[in-house]
Amino acid sequence: MSPSGREENCTSSVEPRNKVTVVLGAQWGDEGKGKVVDLLAMDADIVCRCQGGNNAGHTVVVDSVEYDFHLLPSGVLNKKALSFIGNGVVIHLPGLFDEAEKNLQKGKGTRRSNRPGVFNFHQAVDGIQEQQRQQQGGKNLGTTKKGIGPAYSSKAARNGLRICDLVSDFPVFEEKFRVLAEHFLTMYPTLNLDVEGELAQLKSYVVRLRPLVTDGVYFMHQALTGPSKKILVEGANAALLDIDFGTYPFVTSSNCTVGGVCTGLGVPPCHVGRVYGVVKAYTTRVGVGAFPTEQDNVTGELLQSRGREVGVTTGRKRRCGWLDLILVRYAHMVNGFSAIALTKLDILDTLEEIKVGIMYKVDGEVLPSFPANMDVLTRVKVDYKTLPGWCCSTEGVRSMEDLPPQARDYVHFIEDFLQVPGRARGSSQPEYHRYSTLKGLQRVYQLSF
Repeated sequence: MSPSGREENCTSSVEPRNKVTVVLGAQWGDEGKGKVVDLLAMDADIVCRCQGGNNAGHTVVVDSVEYDFHLLPSGVLNKKALSFIGNGVVIHLPGLFDEAEKNLQKGKGTRRSNRPGVFNFHQAVDGIQEQQRQQQGGKNLGTTKKGIGPAYSSKAARNGLRICDLVSDFPVFEEKFRVLAEHFLTMYPTLNLDVEGELAQLKSYVVRLRPLVTDGVYFMHQALTGPSKKILVEGANAALLDIDFGTYPFVTSSNCTVGGVCTGLGVPPCHVGRVYGVVKAYTTRVGVGAFPTEQDNVTGELLQSRGREVGVTTGRKRRCGWLDLILVRYAHMVNGFSAIALTKLDILDTLEEIKVGIMYKVDGEVLPSFPANMDVLTRVKVDYKTLPGWCCSTEGVRSMEDLPPQARDYVHFIEDFLQVPGRARGSSQPEYHRYSTLKGLQRVYQLSF
């Protein structure tokens, strides 16, 4: 309720007291969202995941200790913040507990909405499907084989199982589980399933899991309409991997754009506040799919080696190329970024010239927008703007004013093209102990709730 006694909602004239701050990837993932989230999470009361599963991953290094996150929000490192995994996330419980045991001792705790689960047979099916696609003319999608797609498919087919089923009545859950397993065995006769073993494992989690599970909609409603709180939402994957708006079919299986915050947490649109788009100073992509600005040459190799571009979840080397502003502008159209957080600028330090993609052409004709059809995207020719490099280190720079003039020009060019302010300039260096106080962090990154 507001101070006037009226309930705060999207239809009233009362401005909501609490809004969520959202951090989203603006390219194909691996932009450095974890670093930005970790900085903001230091001042947060609640940190949320709203979609995806353990197919996403990022590394945070604090005081020389490295943490790998796949399911847990990286804000779990803030002992004062409550971490919340929303209904839009699909959870592989063995993966969750394994990750928690490795990382959670540094945090306060995690709550989990009572929604979808990923089972071992989902992961097995994911592998079989990818193998089948490979046999069909090499048309594999390059999935992580973590079972995310099959789990979301079960959800859409309405035969999936949820966390609330597991912690409510196990005999009923067991019956539904057997039906679901048989469904996949019918579809994939070669599937190797240990139904009894997985059921025993899941049953062993119930006692540990039950105190962590809550009604997600009610939890978020209380957080949004109660006393003042700083609520941070950490998006997984990125805009161009969104199931609806990404480079389909080479996408993930969830909505990793801003709409996924509402559907994956039960947050009304009027409670969505600032939306920060994280943009790497160049472009990378894991797996297969069109990549207009890819540099399959010495430049790409340099970006890959200097940027240490290897996937946290898969260990695969990332493909690298120049910054594609057509792609980022499209992400802004979908998400309405309040500001962009520009990361890994220092990876470009050694380049004498830096190119930025500013226009797509097909058969000599300018494309007015980012193409939905991937056959068109593979035929795109990119027009570039060539900017001078700065040929000096920016690793120790912590303010815009201290950047070399050419680096400032690079940042301003991006801001002017996108018509979005660049509110963060990130180094690729993972250590945070260099920054002594939260106040100092906010001065450098100018990111706040």
